[in-house]
Parts: sequence; structure tokens; C-alpha cells
Amino acid sequence: MTAPADMDRLTAEIDARRDDLVALTQALIRIPTLNPPGRHYRDICEALKPRLHAAGFTVQLLRAEGAPADSDKYPRWNLLARREGTRPGDCVHFNGHTDVVEVGQGWSTDPFGGTVKDGRVYGRGACDMKGGIATAIVAAEAFVACFPDHAGAIEISATADEESGGYGGVAWMADQGYFTPERVQHVIIPEPLNKDRVCLGHRGVWWAEIETKGRIAHGSMPFLGDCAVRHMGAVLAEMETHLFPLLASKHTDMPVVPDGAKQSTLNINSIHGGEPEHEAGYDGFPAPCVPDRCRIVIDRRFLIEEDIATVKAEIRAMMEHIKAGRPGFDYEIRDMHEVVPSMTERDAPVVRTVSAAIERVLARAPDYVVSPGTYDQKHIDRIGRMKNCIAYGPGILDLAHQPDEWVGIDDMADSAKVLTLTLAELLLAR
Repeated sequence: MTAPADMDRLTAEIDARRDDLVALTQALIRIPTLNPPGRHYRDICEALKPRLHAAGFTVQLLRAEGAPADSDKYPRWNLLARREGTRPGDCVHFNGHTDVVEVGQGWSTDPFGGTVKDGRVYGRGACDMKGGIATAIVAAEAFVACFPDHAGAIEISATADEESGGYGGVAWMADQGYFTPERVQHVIIPEPLNKDRVCLGHRGVWWAEIETKGRIAHGSMPFLGDCAVRHMGAVLAEMETHLFPLLASKHTDMPVVPDGAKQSTLNINSIHGGEPEHEAGYDGFPAPCVPDRCRIVIDRRFLIEEDIATVKAEIRAMMEHIKAGRPGFDYEIRDMHEVVPSMTERDAPVVRTVSAAIERVLARAPDYVVSPGTYDQKHIDRIGRMKNCIAYGPGILDLAHQPDEWVGIDDMADSAKVLTLTLAELLLAR
């Protein structure tokens, strides 16, 4: 266990960097890394590069060429920084995603202003997860300042596209071999799961597109066509009547938060049917046609007790049931992407170390939770084969993607103390 004098030295170093922690969070919020489409990814990496270089890190900017959504207009840039210690030891890696979701309506502050008010930093991405990135960086800098001759290595990555699956970020890096257990031994992702919680993993997800098919005809003679939107209406009715109650009856022993996510869930992400939306400014009327296609995108979250094949079979069985009783009904299901649930063992080294640090800093035992949605642990686990991975960071999960998103300054400072103490436990010789 880190000596009390060393712990005091580390926490004092974090306290001395409190204003810098706030300023870094503000600076990151002010870079509008919106995804989609994936704006300013290189800009945020370039902003972090000189800072990490000054702290003794070797910094690389890595473009995920060939990854989904990577293009010359919106290239998928990632940053990887590594600081070698003076003697052999483990590598501790902090990973944070730089992308943020759309702003939406209802803000009372500038979404990209980084406003500080009442002990909080406001802005899109404040808690999810630019406050977490800033916390990890300041924690690493504080540790290096106190113990420059540490063992092993510290890595920090700032990666793209987590909000759209992580395929242009951590998945690509894992494919390139950056997250193998031979290269990295401990991974902490500072997602906003609250400063007194250790997040062990996440539920599974299956995204798919369901299309109902019809036949186009003149809108004044709809009986000569077959309306795909009406067919989709039957799908939605079947979901309401049978599928949603079935999912609500499935419960997990995973410690998922909040309580509503302890069951299986399905979200209808979008619906498109009939005439395409017109360009902004067009004030004409639509053509009178019977729609021959209607599509919905479903976002199905499933439990560790469920099998992905069964999850898919439930949807297909529902569609076949509708087809059997509805004349002219035809459909197609297209897979978009899938991730099976992931959960690190409670006795894994990184879990034990972070948990002990939380108890020392906050004077209370942590809660152990599982995230309702997936995050980049899925790629570190499945592609990188690195099981010793958790999420731990400042911020309140319920604020993610909401208007007036914020992260608490005290929470960031406390989490930074936990992370810097974790580094001391893992990288200082005893």
C-alpha cells in the first residue's frame, strides 16, 4: 500500500492543479468534436500533443484509415501517448473518447463554451467524457511530477467514434495490436459512472434495420398499391403488444445501473418511409405516391444471460408471425452491428487497485456497477484480449447526452486523486 506520506504528496499535487484541471476541461469542450459526422478529431489530438510531450510522453497521431466513416473530409484521428519508466513494470493505460453527440435543444448555456458555474463545468461532452480525459491527464501528470522514476509505463489515448461504436478509434487500435495483454496490463476508461463506482462492463447490443416492402401507386388510388408504412404500423403494434412486455420480463444478475436497465430493452432509433425529406428551404408539396418502402432502425440491449442468436431469433419470429396473418406482408432484416456483454471479474487486479484507492480517497467502499450502454471496453476485451479493464471516472451517467450537460469540479479532483493513487499502487516498487 502506498505510504501515507506519498499519498499526501500526491493528493496535494492534485489540489495544486485544480485550476489547470478546470482549464483543460474547458479547452477540450471548446473543440466541437461532433459525431456524426466526426468533426475536429485532428484538432483535439493536436491540442493535447504538446502538453503530453512536455510531461515526458512520446506522442503519436494515428489515423484509422479504412475504418467505417473514415474519409478525407472526416478522417478518424486518434492520439496515443506513452511514457516509459526507468525500470521494468506493468503498463497502465487511460483511454478516453474525444467525440461528442449532437447538441439538441434546451440549453441555457453555450454548449461549446465550457462555462464554469456553481462548481460545475458545463458543455457538450463535459461529463461524457472530456472531463474524464482531463482528469486522467492531470492524474498522470501529477504522478510523474512526484515520481518521475516510476516503473513500467503510462499510456494515454484519446480516440474517435465511441459514440458511433468505436470502430474508428479503439476497435481500430485494438486491431493494430495496441491493446494486447503483452503490451498493456491495466486499462481504465474514465467514463462518467460516478466517482464512487467501479464499472465492470456493459450490456450487449444489437443494431439492425427492419424494412417493410410495398408497391408504389398513385395516392388517389391507394388500393392499386401496397403501403409499406401501414405494414410497418403492424410491426410497431406487435412490438407494443408482445415484444416490449417480453423484454420487460427478462432480468439480469449483472449490477446494471440504473435499475430500469436491469431488464432487456429495445429502442426504435429512427423511422423512414415514403417520400424523402426535402432540402431545407423547399416549400413545395410532396408527390401523391403510396410508399413502397419503410425502414426502422432498432437498438436492442441485451443481458449477459441472453444469447445473441436468441435475441435475433425473437425479432425474426415476430416478423414471421405478422407475415402469417397479414396479406402482402414482406420484410427484410439487415444487421448493422452487434456486441456481446462484457464484465470484468471483481477480483481482477485493476478492480482491486482502483477500489482500494476509492476507499482511501473517499473514505467509503465503492459500488460495483455495469453500464446500461456499451463503451470501448468491448473492443479492448474482444479484439485486444485484454480482460483487466474497467471504467472509472467523474461525472453522473444520467447527464450524458442531455442539455446543460456538466461535470463537477470536486468530482474531477477526487477522481484524479483516485487515479494518481492507482498509478502509485501499480508503478511504484515496494
